[in-house]
Amino acid sequence: MTLTKDFTQKLYDDFASNAKYRAVENAVTKNGLLNALEARSSHAANLSEFSIDLTKDPVANQKQSGRCWMFAALNTFRHKTIANFKMENFEFSQAYTFFWDKYEKSNWFFEQLLENPNMDSERLRFLLQTPQGDGGQWDMIVAIFQKYGVVPKAVYPESVASSASNELDQYLNKLLRQDAQLLLEAAKAGKDTVALRETLLAEIFNYLAATLGLPPQEFDFAFRDKDGENLTKFSGTPQEFYDKFVGIDLDEYVSVINAPTEDKPYNQSYTVEFLGNVVGARPVKHLNIEMDRFKKLAIAQMQAGETVWFGCDVGQVSNRKAGLLTLDSYDFETALDIKFTQDKASRLDYAESLMTHAMVITGVDLDENGQSTKWKIENSWGKDAGAFDGYFVASDEWMDEFTYQIVVRKEFLSEAELAAYEAEPNVLLPWDPMGALAK
Repeated sequence: MTLTKDFTQKLYDDFASNAKYRAVENAVTKNGLLNALEARSSHAANLSEFSIDLTKDPVANQKQSGRCWMFAALNTFRHKTIANFKMENFEFSQAYTFFWDKYEKSNWFFEQLLENPNMDSERLRFLLQTPQGDGGQWDMIVAIFQKYGVVPKAVYPESVASSASNELDQYLNKLLRQDAQLLLEAAKAGKDTVALRETLLAEIFNYLAATLGLPPQEFDFAFRDKDGENLTKFSGTPQEFYDKFVGIDLDEYVSVINAPTEDKPYNQSYTVEFLGNVVGARPVKHLNIEMDRFKKLAIAQMQAGETVWFGCDVGQVSNRKAGLLTLDSYDFETALDIKFTQDKASRLDYAESLMTHAMVITGVDLDENGQSTKWKIENSWGKDAGAFDGYFVASDEWMDEFTYQIVVRKEFLSEAELAAYEAEPNVLLPWDPMGALAK
């Protein structure tokens, strides 16, 4: 179809003669689209009061980096640590896990290339598009914790590169694409790639140590409780620090997803080709279940006193200024006669939505029947994001539509669900939306 002058003129005249559209034009051009269409009613319906409210700890800030999945995981730990040791506040070092993730992702990238040096061009192009990035998923951060432990933020603080990672990523990926050429050319020529790979990894390690700082192998740490009475001292390795101050068996936690698309039947497990960071670690694996059950598992874990790591599409109808995640945040239909009608499955199938961000569910409001009505969300954008000191409020309907992943303890799964999770997983293509990385 060619756009004719007559057709376009009719559209022009229709808009020009529509008083409502001209009023909306004035409001939007003056104030911006979302500011002009913001619905006041969504504020009153989503007040920050909850039946279960597990923490009011100050929120962290990932700044200009894509480390939300690390922040969310470390935040679930720190709530427990702060409570157990009666601390005023405390943060684990997100820069420490960032360093080791970059290092391991580089080796993972080499592993995928060398396992199949003659892979098809589509897969090779996928790998080369982003050899490594800031984002990740739950099983990937577990792999870092289990291999490298954790340290306090005071022991390994932020750097310019960890707080604003664009330059770090730009030149690391430039280096990795060059390395990919060297490794593939050597492999195809029948040469031994082991020594070459080690040389390239040494170069990468030095680059990371120079930009992020050399991470500690052993360290000392001490703090007093919030009353200033008890002094706790520690001297040892990051793995020993994890054991003493976190002590969670991460093998007891599983990733549960809600992906209502035809290609992913419920009550089956899934993994994603090329998705991972630590060679030899447990694979990224998900159990797909219906949304009602998905929410009940999250509620059960919070009723047991534990917050919930979760992944969502945070940019969808998100009022960042107000700290609200609600379907009625903005009124496009009244203003512009635009109605968004895609359901969750369609948005996944047509590339409209996928998991983009990980946060922590720290509370939920339940009605008289025990059904969720809204959720309290701990974000990692600092205390000034939103109107609730960095916490957000998500409506139940928003959670249904834009939440894709939670992490819960195995004990909350039924026997059938656990068996389905532990079964041999279906392998999804590298570019499947369930392989999206939270940033």
